[in-house]
Amino acid sequence: MLPYLAKSKDLTGTNYADVFKQAKQLFKSIEARTKRRPYLRSAYFHKQKIFFDFFWQHLAQKRYPDRVRRLRYFPCAVELILKSRIHPESMDNPTNKGEILHRFTGMTKSKQLFYTQIKEDKRKGNKQLMSVFPAK
Repeated sequence: MLPYLAKSKDLTGTNYADVFKQAKQLFKSIEARTKRRPYLRSAYFHKQKIFFDFFWQHLAQKRYPDRVRRLRYFPCAVELILKSRIHPESMDNPTNKGEILHRFTGMTKSKQLFYTQIKEDKRKGNKQLMSVFPAK
């Protein structure tokens, strides 16, 4: 399976405060587009909305070094969601049978592989950005 080649660069910085500041700035620009819940429209899902509700909660559960490692790829993940039409790996959620997990593969401008995981509710069809993380 070919990864989506992102044109945006991953975030720079050595500590959590630097990387979080850049990621939050990008998120505020997404948040400013709507009065309600922030979302992106996905090219793969035929312009359906992808919400961020679980992403920040999931990130807060991680330790600081892991947060930095994951947040570095946030701009690339946003671009992947907006523009990628490459089929993801899709599977039923092993803990909740009413959900499907879609794992998209992407590559940054500096040729680093990363994954973006989106959760879909089978009944309602709602989609949530769950996680962004590098390969291995």
